[in-house]
Amino acid sequence: EILVAPDAPGPEVADRIAVARLGEEAVALVPLPAVAADGAPTGDDAAGQGPEGLVAEELLDTVRLPLSAGLGDGDRITLGVSAVVHSAEGLRGALEEARHARRVAAARPGSVCAAGHQELASHVLLLPFVPDDVRRAFTARLLDPLRDYDRRHRAELVPTLEAFLDSDGSWTRCAARLHLHVNTLRYRVGRIEQLTGRDLSRLEDKLDFFLALRMS
Repeated sequence: EILVAPDAPGPEVADRIAVARLGEEAVALVPLPAVAADGAPTGDDAAGQGPEGLVAEELLDTVRLPLSAGLGDGDRITLGVSAVVHSAEGLRGALEEARHARRVAAARPGSVCAAGHQELASHVLLLPFVPDDVRRAFTARLLDPLRDYDRRHRAELVPTLEAFLDSDGSWTRCAARLHLHVNTLRYRVGRIEQLTGRDLSRLEDKLDFFLALRMS
């Protein structure tokens, strides 16, 4: 089933937005403004539709409310956005890229989620393909000791770990973000290392914690 938006701009049907519905999947072919030789758009450039193509976050901001309104309880819609292609020969590759991006979006919480092709060069591409049992075991080994300690002592070690990683390991920025004295932060980080046997000065251990938090 192929649908073409009747009110979309463009003198020809081929210039309008086309949507093909394939079972539970819908594929949209979105025309973008023409690009001059210097890379600048030749006409009015819509938000998120420049020469670099649709930006997943901006697309999501536009469609989240109307799509959410049509969903039932427990329903989800996930969107994947490919890079721009300039000829029909590139459509097959763009479709596969969009499908990979959609799988990245599917791993995120929320009823309407999107991911773009830019994220396919990131670690986030790998996370959706980690089996659930491996994901649970990995996060449990790293985070369960902290969660158990937090439940017993209200120590907020997991939020401290998140803030420390988000602050790129900066003691002063993390302490300011958490409204803590640096010595208090150092005590908490030391407790995290003691409970997990990890060293937050090591890149490998920081990366493991980062991935565990992302997958939890």
